[in-house]
Amino acid sequence: MELTSKQRANLKSLAAVIKPVAQVGKGGISENLVNGLSEALEARELIKVNLLSQWVEEKKELAEELAKLLKAEVVAVIGRKAIFYRRSKKKDIVHIEF
Repeated sequence: MELTSKQRANLKSLAAVIKPVAQVGKGGISENLVNGLSEALEARELIKVNLLSQWVEEKKELAEELAKLLKAEVVAVIGRKAIFYRRSKKKDIVHIEF
């Protein structure tokens, strides 16, 4: 699902108040990290991740790679934070509406 600019703006405003759920550090992207973030996306649909300083140069590429592994959309990369969205398959949660 490709997000429109209006949807991205809506998701960015929702993400402004949430805390990062994880950080990508020296070890880069591990299987455990991907599994944890995938579970967080299933539960919340919208997550924020800290990208530590060694990833500053290639933060957009890192976010795109992580999104591909998560089957999610990169909403935005702002400073050292990346925001991801994926619609949950769970029926017992409140889904984000556009």
